[in-house]
Amino acid sequence: MSHPRDVLLGAQAGSFQLPVCDHYSGVEARMRKSLQLQAEMTQEFGACVFDVTLDCEDGAPVGGEAEHAALVTELALTSTAARPDARVAVRVHPVDHPSFEADMALIAGRAGQCLSHIMVPKVESVADVESAQAALLQAGATDLPLHVLIESPAAVHRAFDIAAHPRVQSISFGLMDFVSAHGGAIPADGMGIEGQFTHPLVLRAKLDIASACHAHGKVPSHCVVTEFKNTEAIRIAAQKAARELGYTRMWSIHPDQIRPILEAMAPSEAQIDQASEIVLAAITADWAPISHGGQLHDRASYRFFWQLLERAHQTGRALPSEIQSFFAASGQAAVRGS
Repeated sequence: MSHPRDVLLGAQAGSFQLPVCDHYSGVEARMRKSLQLQAEMTQEFGACVFDVTLDCEDGAPVGGEAEHAALVTELALTSTAARPDARVAVRVHPVDHPSFEADMALIAGRAGQCLSHIMVPKVESVADVESAQAALLQAGATDLPLHVLIESPAAVHRAFDIAAHPRVQSISFGLMDFVSAHGGAIPADGMGIEGQFTHPLVLRAKLDIASACHAHGKVPSHCVVTEFKNTEAIRIAAQKAARELGYTRMWSIHPDQIRPILEAMAPSEAQIDQASEIVLAAITADWAPISHGGQLHDRASYRFFWQLLERAHQTGRALPSEIQSFFAASGQAAVRGS
């Protein structure tokens, strides 16, 4: 039987699917706890439902950048050796930081084969992406994807060009730096849970990044919610990001934010049931058009419902056994971004 990805996505069948949550930590104790939590939740959900990004930019103490880079490298190597299904990434320093080249040489050079990606912050242009790619090649990490963080109005203006770069897999939005870059023209509440979804300049930036990503088959990743003790705030933000702005991934900066993000970005049980019924009926019909619930469905809607089922798998939702079987081999490879 042909895999739905091969039938429905065509040339895009080999494209990547990323977990909907990207969890950041930079302090050693928290990095170790994050990696342990990832292992526990992988066991719970039957899939790796969030990435752990070990943070050099905000995690390394001034003057201790080299030691911190060595620490995250060892953590990545140890974790992925123990768990081949682990998804571990590293955020390095910006390309214009004195520690950038050393970060890339050590981290990509030693751990490039086991990392899911490297995150580069404060990317301003395609030239910055090219510099990061050159550093990866110099380190021998020829296939390691780049995720980039856009944090300024000028970078947002160049989002489509940045998203078009073949090495870029995902673009994230840096909310707080973006607001700060406006020199007070955007009020402080533009960084809060309400203002970041209502201020026109912030909203426009988010939409531009999401549009750029979808135009080039990349993953838009939504910014942090700083009210990390307010789980209702993170749930609302994740729902708005996914349902209104087209984001398919979101940052977490506290373990308590992970489950609300998963739940908010996961399809509902009713949506999963509908999608499963339609995809299975399509398979029975050899992908010819069908009538389901009084509506006509063909390959365009099949594609939508299959992608919904992929997102359900990424968020650890229960799937019918007939659908789950598609994720046992090739589906898992797609989730890992191979």
